[in-house]
Amino acid sequence: MTTVPGSVTGLAAAPGGSAATTDSAESTFFTLDTVTADLMEVDAMFKACLNWDYGKRDSRVWNLYEKNKLSQWNATTDIDWDYDIRFGSEMTEESGGRLASFVVGEGSPVPRELLTQFRWQYQSWMCSQFLHGEQGALVTTARLVETVPDMDAKTYAASQVADEARHVEAFARYVDEKLGDSYPINPGLKTLLHDLLSESRWDIVYLGMQVVVEGLAITALRLASSGFGDPVIRQITKMVASDEARHIAFGVTALTGMYGQVTSAELREREDFLLEAIQLMSRRFMLREVWERMDLDVEKGLLFARTNPMMATYRQMLFQQVIHVLRQLGMLSDRVKSLLLAENLVRPEIMAATR
Repeated sequence: MTTVPGSVTGLAAAPGGSAATTDSAESTFFTLDTVTADLMEVDAMFKACLNWDYGKRDSRVWNLYEKNKLSQWNATTDIDWDYDIRFGSEMTEESGGRLASFVVGEGSPVPRELLTQFRWQYQSWMCSQFLHGEQGALVTTARLVETVPDMDAKTYAASQVADEARHVEAFARYVDEKLGDSYPINPGLKTLLHDLLSESRWDIVYLGMQVVVEGLAITALRLASSGFGDPVIRQITKMVASDEARHIAFGVTALTGMYGQVTSAELREREDFLLEAIQLMSRRFMLREVWERMDLDVEKGLLFARTNPMMATYRQMLFQQVIHVLRQLGMLSDRVKSLLLAENLVRPEIMAATR
């Protein structure tokens, strides 16, 4: 795991231990120039708002908030961290490699003698992406606290921020202490998070995070809770998935009915965003980073991930929740359907049955 340096090197210490002043127009104290290797800065212009009307209550959002208060858990005490995990030890499909069982298929770039290594690398990649995605949810949901006009939505979003902080804590500890191996954020996820954090329209932040990212995550987490071998990650993913279900419900509640009231131009802008987000997220699951780290044939690996029936089915399972929510919101337009079909993210007969 990489760490961000805690000291600011831009200020020189004056005799006696105090910081020296400079003649420059702007000091480096408030910049991140010295630690940008581990940080992503996003320039953003948006309107923060305060709402002085505390009397109104959206019962749907408030009920979710009450459920959130009752469903808190402690990543330190509610997870059994004592289980010994030896990264790189022999792992068979039966002992914990079920989630990576697709790799034994025809055309696989992974030779049999590297199957255990691949299973561990795949688990490391998955857990690292969970971790990065949870930090993205932490920051984007904090943005919603500032930007949404509804007071109940602000209140719920603030409680979700606490959830996301707990998720970051749990995955970071697992990746650091139990795996001792990690991956950088996938470029597609990084691009989407950058887009969301630079976005001024709060409903698009909902669409991107609560609908697309969280919608994909909840299925991936549920599959991981049964497909990974060790009880620590199974427990983490099960508990996080339970939280994510409420987060998705929050997004659906907040956006229901909204897109029937916008102009055709505004609706098309939301569709354009969804098309980009879907493309970015679908290509996230081609495992380029794993093929590269294992020094395997990357092009063969990408082709395998794109065409392997089990991998295709996995991506279709991930997008089921997203498609369901988009249909609820009235955002499953012909353009969105066409892209989902073109990317093989849904079977034609399933899409035909979706009204």
